[in-house]
Amino acid sequence: MDHPGLRIKATGIDHVVVHVEDVPRARGFYVDLLGMEVARERPGQIFLRCGQQRLALFEGRKAAAGTGRDLNHIAFQVESGSYEEVKESLEAAGIAVTGRKGDPRCIYVRDPDGHQLQILAPRI
Repeated sequence: MDHPGLRIKATGIDHVVVHVEDVPRARGFYVDLLGMEVARERPGQIFLRCGQQRLALFEGRKAAAGTGRDLNHIAFQVESGSYEEVKESLEAAGIAVTGRKGDPRCIYVRDPDGHQLQILAPRI
C-alpha cells in the first residue's frame, strides 16, 4: 500500500503499558525478581528498563487475571542461567512455572496481576 508524504519506519518498541492493581507490588516483582531497572516513577505509574525497551506499569482499572483482553503475553530474554536454574529461581520465589513442550528455553509465569509472561532462558 503506497502512501504519499513522509515515510515512517518503526525501529523498535519504546515501551509497553500494562495495567496493574498495585504499582508498588508490581514494582517488586519486576525489579526484585526479574532484575529490571527503574527509569522513572511517579504516583500510579512506573517505567522500567528492560534492555533497550521499557515496560510501563500503570495503576488503573482492576486487572482481569489471565483474560488476555489487553495482551496475550510479554516475552523477556534473560541474561544468564540455564532453563533449570531460571525455573528453580522463580519457584523458590513462590512463582508457579509452566513450560512449553519441546522448547528447552521457554518458561511461562504470571505476574501478581495475572499477566502471562514468557521467560526465555539463554541459548546454550
